[in-house]
Amino acid sequence: MRLAFDHAAIAARSLEEGAAWLAERGLTFEPGGRHPGMGTHNRLMSLGPGEYLELIAPDPEGDFRPCWFGLDGFDGPPRLAGWVMRADPLEAPAGTRTVQARRGDLSWRITLPLAGQMPRDGAQPMRIDWGGGPHPSDRLPDRGWRMTRLTLPLERLELDDRRLMLTGAGTPMSLTLQGPDGTVVL
Repeated sequence: MRLAFDHAAIAARSLEEGAAWLAERGLTFEPGGRHPGMGTHNRLMSLGPGEYLELIAPDPEGDFRPCWFGLDGFDGPPRLAGWVMRADPLEAPAGTRTVQARRGDLSWRITLPLAGQMPRDGAQPMRIDWGGGPHPSDRLPDRGWRMTRLTLPLERLELDDRRLMLTGAGTPMSLTLQGPDGTVVL
């Protein structure tokens, strides 16, 4: 099985609040879209080829109460809520189910936790397969931001990526980006 980092998600009460919080840190996001059946919508920012940062929030016009990235009853300031890795072939780990999603010409399969909440408070990744079609990062302007570190309160992980730092339980999850304006830690 081939595994690779795909994207990280910042959760917020609303896209407007999240975008303002990220703009204060020098990060500009592009319009994304709605997630039909999930009750969420997003904005996106390129982290280079095949990688992006997602701002996700409950969609007030959504058709379902959200259950991923801890958005049920989400409160407080925007924060890193989870991350996703590409898996080929996509296999659903224990405690997850695979869901097919589509928006425009983007089509993907993603694993979602059966319990609704992200395992290990988002530190355990969801898995995604873009099915050989376009990837969101292909259409985003590249403003030079790159992930340099994803700190995870995990003991071990299947994915071998030197940017991932496993710190064990009890430490906060964080994402470090390097870009034209310096370093940003989320």
